[in-house]
Amino acid sequence: MDAQVVVVGSINADLRITVERHPRPGETLLGGDGSVTPGGKGANQALAACRAGVRVAMIGAVGRDPNAHAALSLLDGSGTDLSGVDAVDGPTGVAVVMVADSGENEIVVVPGANATVSAEAVEGHRDLVEAASVVLCQGETPVDGIARASRLCEQAGGRFILNPAPVIELPAEVVRRADPLVVNEHEGALVGEMLGVGVDTGELEEDPARCIELLRAQGCRSVVMTLGSKGALVATDAGVAAIEAIRVEAVDTVGAGDAFTGALAARLAEGRDLDEACRYATRFAALTVGRVGAQESYPTLEEVASL
Repeated sequence: MDAQVVVVGSINADLRITVERHPRPGETLLGGDGSVTPGGKGANQALAACRAGVRVAMIGAVGRDPNAHAALSLLDGSGTDLSGVDAVDGPTGVAVVMVADSGENEIVVVPGANATVSAEAVEGHRDLVEAASVVLCQGETPVDGIARASRLCEQAGGRFILNPAPVIELPAEVVRRADPLVVNEHEGALVGEMLGVGVDTGELEEDPARCIELLRAQGCRSVVMTLGSKGALVATDAGVAAIEAIRVEAVDTVGAGDAFTGALAARLAEGRDLDEACRYATRFAALTVGRVGAQESYPTLEEVASL
């Protein structure tokens, strides 16, 4: 059965370390617990969409190493179609995640096999892309692969969602195909700079509403800006709407943005409007920050419905 959401993106094994606080430059700290768990922004978003109740397929790559099993462990049992995940020579992508007692995190990513998710690799799975209602990409795989996925999606009449995290140098036409472009304040400011809005990046980051209005003025079809505990802003032809946050005590914020984006994609694939999809995604993501971990913290449909 064709997937409703196809995620083209990264698959990692996350080395997760807990620390009392993040180290200062040059400082060595003793960590607490350490574990290897599945991660990668693409895989995280795919699992979130699947947990949100739609059919999902993943296009990506893992290495021929022991980390591949860890990286795919939760996706493999979720019902996600993994026929688009290639096994390539070399290591699986790895992310080193440090989580402080405050819940804030710092992450360093080593791409590994994710660097092979090129235009050629995406073309090899074009049947998945062309059949999808929604195609979702991030910023942890090569630019040409993202561009190819966006083009195939557009030609097939699907909806392309772009979450440029991290922000990489993308062609302007790829950014403008996004409907929506999903960013936080920092990412939105960097994308604005990339599109040449002519306003200082720091100023854009300090004024999220102005930032998304300028992104829209540069041709972005719609923009969703996540604001953490302040909720989100949604910019469409109808104007800018605020989505209120769900108040929870943060334990671990790793993967919360991916949870939001995957859940958003799921609701859009079902034909919900953008405001409604964002309200659902906000509830979905709120449940994840009260739990430890990324993918393992993602809720079920029933849990979201009870919030």
